[in-house]
Amino acid sequence: MNEIKVLHIDAFSEIANKGNPAGIVLNADHLNEHQMQRIAKLVGFNETAFILKSDNSDVRIRYFTPGHEIDLCGHATIASIYALRTNKQITQDSITIETNVGHLPIRIYEEGKQLSIFMQQKPAQFLPFKSPINKLAESIGLTKHEIDLQYPIVYGNTGVWTLLIPIKKLESFHKMKPNNQLFPKVLKEMPKSSVHPFCLETYDELADMHGRHFSSSYSGTTEDAVTGTASGVMGAYFAKYINNERDMNSLSILVEQGQEMDRDGRVSVQVMQTSVGYEVGIYGTAVYVRDFKVSI
Repeated sequence: MNEIKVLHIDAFSEIANKGNPAGIVLNADHLNEHQMQRIAKLVGFNETAFILKSDNSDVRIRYFTPGHEIDLCGHATIASIYALRTNKQITQDSITIETNVGHLPIRIYEEGKQLSIFMQQKPAQFLPFKSPINKLAESIGLTKHEIDLQYPIVYGNTGVWTLLIPIKKLESFHKMKPNNQLFPKVLKEMPKSSVHPFCLETYDELADMHGRHFSSSYSGTTEDAVTGTASGVMGAYFAKYINNERDMNSLSILVEQGQEMDRDGRVSVQVMQTSVGYEVGIYGTAVYVRDFKVSI
């Protein structure tokens, strides 16, 4: 039986036990896929990231929920880079990471003891949601009337697919009770997608959007506290469907998430409109909480 050291890093917060927890396993090349999946299940966080050597990037990162491998995870990427930097495994400020969605650039900004990490994501993609809206509302514990139909319900992707649901009022978010096992029947176009309701009312007057993130029914988890990839695609959604006043070529918004889980966090999203669509990147910080071991 092998003992594997796991770092608990909280992303998108400077305060331990806020933001979004990720498990990080450094120097994971000796682990096979089955062992990685086993570790992720034992750790129990929404995502555990495994740091590997790469032939054509600075590092390779693989991401596992307790239920399956996913192609990209924003908060686990921020947590991974924080762990690599603070453990002196990377010293340069610009690196490239290899992921299942390709090679993504990362930039690190250091001011005193505080790190800010910029993660480039894939250009945003959107696909229409065509299933019954009342069934969708029921799957997250709301009524159809609480969905803001002046904006479209769409699947969005800057690395992984999530369904973006505009909600009228912030007060609806405390009422939400996701039934994740219903999602595959409701999300007929993309049954493995996660679900991401959001609204333009916020707790923090500096924030532009508020969200919650309900996991795919296949992931083995229920809700993600503060979501990097979903925040990124929210920024692209804002630019494409909501933005009426800001510079059309570039956009900077602040996303808040996690308040309903007592894990308050912030994600800064940068959106650039280019010839290929909306280019998206996110800024975030992280904090070390503890390390522990799991046996496999």
